[in-house]
Formats: sequence, C-alpha cells, structure tokens
Amino acid sequence: MMNMIELKQVSRRYGAVEALAPLDFSVKSGEFVTLLGPSGSGKTTLLNLIAGMVSPSSGQIFVRGVDITNSPPSARGLGMVFQNYALMPHMTVFDNIAFPLRVRKMSKDDIRRRVKEVLDMVQLPDIAARKPKELSGGQQQRVSLARCIAYNPALILLDEPLGALDKKLREQMQFEIRRLHAELGITMLNVTHDQDEALSMSDRIVLMNRGRVEQIATPDELYRSPRTTFAASFIGTANLISGTVQENEGEHAVVSTPLGLLPASTRGCAVTPGATVNLLVRPESVRMTSSLHLSGTESADGPRHAGTLVDSITLGSVVRHHVRLPGDMQIIVQQQGNRRQGAQERGASVLLDWSPEDCQIILQDQPA
Repeated sequence: MMNMIELKQVSRRYGAVEALAPLDFSVKSGEFVTLLGPSGSGKTTLLNLIAGMVSPSSGQIFVRGVDITNSPPSARGLGMVFQNYALMPHMTVFDNIAFPLRVRKMSKDDIRRRVKEVLDMVQLPDIAARKPKELSGGQQQRVSLARCIAYNPALILLDEPLGALDKKLREQMQFEIRRLHAELGITMLNVTHDQDEALSMSDRIVLMNRGRVEQIATPDELYRSPRTTFAASFIGTANLISGTVQENEGEHAVVSTPLGLLPASTRGCAVTPGATVNLLVRPESVRMTSSLHLSGTESADGPRHAGTLVDSITLGSVVRHHVRLPGDMQIIVQQQGNRRQGAQERGASVLLDWSPEDCQIILQDQPA
C-alpha cells in the first residue's frame, strides 16, 4: 500500500522548548493509526503539523506523495473531527453537513442525496431537521463525523473526538468509528490519551513521550512486547520488578531481584550479565493461591512468593488484588470475576507465581 502520510525529519520548537523532536513517520493508505501519550507528549503538535495549523521548524510533510509542508489547511484536502463537535448551532443538521458541500459548489440534488447517504451511514436517518442543541453528545459527534465524510476526504484527522462523552457513549462511538473506517476505507489518524480507546480502535499505535516517539506497534505488540519501561507502564497495568542480569541463555535469562533469582524472557532484548533491567509481569499472568492450600515454595514454573493480601477490588468482570511481598513490594493480580481463587480476606497469606514466558525483560537504560 502507498503511504497516505509521510513525515521526514519533522520537528517543532517554541523558542528553547522542543515540543516535537525530529521524527520520520508514515501512515499507509486505509490505516487507522492512533497517536497516544500523556499531556505534553507531542501528539497534538504532530496532528496540528499535519493539519497545517502550525508549521514545522524543520522537515517535510507529504500527503499521497505531494509535499504539503507549506500548504494552507484549506488546500490539504483533509477532514478533521474535533472533541467539541464544532457544529454551527444556528444551522440544522442537514445544513451543517451540507455546508462543506456547498462550499465545493455541488448541485442541490447531489447535496440532498449525499446528506441522506452519510446520515444513513452514521445511523441517524431521521434527524436532518433538528438543531445541534436538540441532540445528545453521541448524536452530535456522529453528525460531526457525517459532515467530515460527506466530501470524501482521503484522510480524516480525529482530535480526541470522544473525550467529551461518558464511558458508555465513548465505547459505542469507538465501535461506530471502526465500522465506518472498515466500510469506507478512509485513512484515519486519531489523537487520544486514553489507552483503552487506542487499543480497541487502532491498526497501529504511535506511543509518544516528551516530544519523542517511544514505540510504534500494533496494539497487541505494544501490550505484550513493550520496548521501554515507559511503554510497559503506560499501556495497561504493569508489575515492574528491578534487577540485575546474572545469566543470559539466549531467549531467556536469570535475573537477581529483591524476590530472589527469577527466570525471564528476553523477547529479543539483547542483555548481558550485569545489565540493570526491569521485569514486566502483567496482572492477568500472576497466579494467586491461598498459602493454606499449598505446601512448598516451588511451582512447575518456578518459585512461589509468599505475600499478604492488602485489598481486592471488583471491576465488573474482573477482580484486582493488591498483594504485599517482602521488602514492601506490591504486586497486582487480576482474575476473572467468576473465577476468583484463593483467599479473599484482607490480611490473608497468599502465594504468587507466574510463568517465565510471562516475565519480560526490559532494559532500564533503553532510549526513548
């Protein structure tokens, strides 16, 4: 597939502040890519550079192979959906959607046909005569999407479009946007700080931190094989255990930690004896058993670790346990709500263990 967007050594500075370090980055035609990161990570700056809202301090921006670095926003042929919907309150839904079509001098019949088509696409066929104030937040965002796709842009930029919606509406709109993306094949570039939104909607995620790209990967790769400590801790919930590599056995290593010697997977991370590392263990990979039900300190996968249950929190379909281990280390365990195992009382003695395959080595000094 051809690149819809390509950035070559693009950066942005504001005086002495480097908002975006020089980067190379591309989005293929038809992809759904999310720029993800905390506030100040540079994701909105990057989106605004592509949209033409600000100019780069260096580098070039290409859309469909055409250099648009110095082109005004109106000449870039992009669609944009904002968090605040940006609907004109004095106009009906029909007129809001028709506005960009009238600017493009389409005939009245073509406008009427196209508005009906896009309202059907967003599953709001009967609201053309309403004003924005008569719609719910979710309906307004669908209208905003309909207005954007009405003129068939090759690329749609989404600037935190779901940030103003409640959790249930946000999840519904995530599904709707993914459905429209699949149906229309439009390239979409989304900005969010919500990791769940990024994981559920994206073909690829660009994780950003302090104006730099931390990692570009599919949602599954980013969750299961983060390359940096920041990526591991920002995506999902992470148990991180510091240690020093004692032995390197290719795809596995033995690491000295406050919990003793632990076997771990290198996952392609080149480590040498003496290297300072973090071990990542996701909460759903940790097994918890009441110490009353087992004897011995070894499981089939390695050592068991004795701890004390601090708290158990029910989060709908899952239960999250907080367990204190020696040295005041705390490990989070996550179990399915209908499969709760082991002691549930605060203060209970428990044993934790996990497979070495679920314990991943991450270099502490790996650059962002």
